[in-house]
Amino acid sequence: MSALDFLAQERIWFDKPRYDEAERRFYERVNGSSPQDVSSNNILQDIARARENIQKSLAGPVQNSSSAAEQAELVSRIKGLELENSTLHKVVGDLRAALSKLESRVAVLEKPPPSAAAAPVAYTNGNVVQKKTPVKDEEEEEEDDDDDMDLFGSDDDDEAEKLKEQRIREYAQRKAKKPALIAKSSILLDVKPWDDETDMSQLETCVRSVVADGLLWGASKLVPVGYGINKLQISCVVEDDKVGTDLLEDEITKFEDLVQSVDVAAFNKI
Repeated sequence: MSALDFLAQERIWFDKPRYDEAERRFYERVNGSSPQDVSSNNILQDIARARENIQKSLAGPVQNSSSAAEQAELVSRIKGLELENSTLHKVVGDLRAALSKLESRVAVLEKPPPSAAAAPVAYTNGNVVQKKTPVKDEEEEEEDDDDDMDLFGSDDDDEAEKLKEQRIREYAQRKAKKPALIAKSSILLDVKPWDDETDMSQLETCVRSVVADGLLWGASKLVPVGYGINKLQISCVVEDDKVGTDLLEDEITKFEDLVQSVDVAAFNKI
């Protein structure tokens, strides 16, 4: 058998390079890289993971020490909060005790004793002081005089009838001369400015410049509202028939450059 015949009978893949080239191009299209590049990328990823694990193992003690410091700081903060909480509980207890004492004092002041009657209210450093006067005043004396009068004398006696008419006229004259009772009220106003840059002394001067018949301004003070802003709290006594809260609010809000709003904080009859 000749060599040519032998080669003709052998099964040899003469086109293998062409198929290898086609396979390489196929993988490049699918993965964007060749099989050799894929294997090299896998090796690089393994190396990167190994380095990361080594860095984590080396940084382990440092992390433990930092976590211990954080725990110590957390414990100290918790202790500080507990101390602050106990202090706040003590302050709240003191405020409650003071409030109960104040309520008892107000109850005593609002209940006058049987031997005294309320007199006009006087203001002292912003506090309301209620004066007491004896109950037996001029009106009761007049009532005693009225009780002593004999309005039902004898009809047969002309002098008794004249005396009765004279006493009736005198009684009517005394009642006519007696001044009428003037109803008054004590009002506490909250005057709020626009911001913390408002001149509060000028604002108080403007408020006190409001003048009306039956209006008497009392004590005032600055009360903090928040964010550095203070409100003006001022008291006054008014005659109910002459001055009302609407009049005060309208007059004070005319100073619109200084005053934002006016509220009635307290209103008490005198």
